[in-house]
Amino acid sequence: MKIILGSDHGGVRLKADLIGLLKELDIEVTDVGCDCSDSVDYPDYAQPVAQRVANGEFDRGILVCGTGIGMSIAANKVKGIRCAVVSDEFSARMSREHNNANILALGERVIGPDLAKSIVRVWLETEFAGDRHQRRIEKLHALEG
Repeated sequence: MKIILGSDHGGVRLKADLIGLLKELDIEVTDVGCDCSDSVDYPDYAQPVAQRVANGEFDRGILVCGTGIGMSIAANKVKGIRCAVVSDEFSARMSREHNNANILALGERVIGPDLAKSIVRVWLETEFAGDRHQRRIEKLHALEG
């Protein structure tokens, strides 16, 4: 599995923790930044992650900002992306099982590193259920125009 990650200044520490976890799991990781605590604009980091997942270069993406909300909004502007903001394991599972989320957004100021790692593990291990959920995904794609 190939995962691409991005963060703004509000998520840089949690992103570093997650990169460590992914490497421990022998997952190929690409980090598109940011790597500083200076204020940056989250769309500048969400866009390359979303585009590279949408074009099939990466299997999935993970975005981190202060709340996960801004990153999710920005990523979901890219056709073919289903980015879910997640703060618990159940939502992580459902975002994959029912919504086939291909990008996970997390908030460094909302959840701690241990919970974030647990969420990522669940999100990576959960498969899309397909069946009636596929019909719904196709309706989402139709909304993209």
